Amino acid sequence: MNEAYNSVASFAQTWGLVYFVVLFAVVLAYALWPKNRSRFDEAAQIPLRED
Repeated sequence: MNEAYNSVASFAQTWGLVYFVVLFAVVLAYALWPKNRSRFDEAAQIPLRED
């Protein structure tokens, strides 16, 4: 039983790390994509607007 748990835990840790690194890279690429710059620049100015 303990052997199976260790195998599953090792698998989850390894592939979980890979999953989160890939997810981080995708989010970073989306945030830095030149096409999205104007959208993020506009969103950054929202707190400074005086309505």
